[in-house]
Amino acid sequence: MIVCSCNIISDHDIRGALVSTDDELCSAAQVYDCLGCTVRCGRCSHSVKRILEERPAQASMVIDQSDGARAASRRRGQA
Repeated sequence: MIVCSCNIISDHDIRGALVSTDDELCSAAQVYDCLGCTVRCGRCSHSVKRILEERPAQASMVIDQSDGARAASRRRGQA
């Protein structure tokens, strides 16, 4: 979904920036800097912050490439 209509940035773009950088991104401004743009109107800041807050839950779902199928089935509730 589009999070920022000023810069046409999706939630996937933001999550990709979080994964691709070695730096700890803690604010909307840092996320936008990583994506090569700046916050314009600021209406998206709340949504960006929510995505940033989702990170700890996502970190526990890291999938090992050699074991991706088994990890995916565990997330769906299958053993």
